[in-house]
Amino acid sequence: MRRMTLDEGRKLATAVRTPNPSLSAVRPDPSPAILDLVERPFRDVADAHERLSALEALLYEREDRRAAFLTIYARVTAEVHDGLAHDTFDDPAWVAEYLVTFADHYRRAFHAFERGVFDEVPDPWRLSFETSLRGDALVTQDVLLGINAHVNYDLALALSEVGIDPDRRRKYADHRRINHVLRSLVDDEQDLIAARYADGVADIDDSLGRLDETLSFLTLREGRRNAWRGAVVLTDGRYGPIKRAVRWYLNSLSMGAGHFILAPTANTAVRHRLERLEDGDDGP
Repeated sequence: MRRMTLDEGRKLATAVRTPNPSLSAVRPDPSPAILDLVERPFRDVADAHERLSALEALLYEREDRRAAFLTIYARVTAEVHDGLAHDTFDDPAWVAEYLVTFADHYRRAFHAFERGVFDEVPDPWRLSFETSLRGDALVTQDVLLGINAHVNYDLALALSEVGIDPDRRRKYADHRRINHVLRSLVDDEQDLIAARYADGVADIDDSLGRLDETLSFLTLREGRRNAWRGAVVLTDGRYGPIKRAVRWYLNSLSMGAGHFILAPTANTAVRHRLERLEDGDDGP
């Protein structure tokens, strides 16, 4: 196999980092009410849930498809918050900080995008936000693009920031307990998306793959496992190049997954068929 030249490697890295040109013309319409919800860091889990829910309601009212991911995310935040109140975790203080730090990654990306400061928006979030604003993907894809950006890109960074030491094994056990919370919500989440956005979400299973199986892949199995591994490398890595390589890997992984999520609707005829199914229209 021929080795890649240095110039080819640079071109590949640039291609991975450069958002899809077809999405670059999409711009938000900044709103003071929206900006007010995401301007300040979250104080605690309750504040994160309250503001995420308010943002979801405001976007939904404006028919802004970025609301679809928040419909899921606000529900997850509420469930983990409830787990903190019922002694689900060994280290509730760490889980609470973890949740807030993680949510703040989303908040910062959304705030930068809303203000038009696109250089501060991570590539997978830009792909997610611009696709949702463009409004021509499936609602299911809007949701999955948000999950992809948050889990495959943000989570490792958030874990390394909040810290996985001391008692790394104990913290990993709590990290896995959140997986159980997510797994318990899969059916409810699918019902929420069907009720609020697309009656036929369940009917696209055979065409796009079951939503719950895809969520499982992105959030419960590979995504969260890889995020912990990334946090370990970011924590244990002694040299700057190692940390930069991890960030490059997270960006490349999440951008690749994002385009994979969009792949089924790249064909116009297939997209129209899936749109009809998602809307509950199974006619010809």
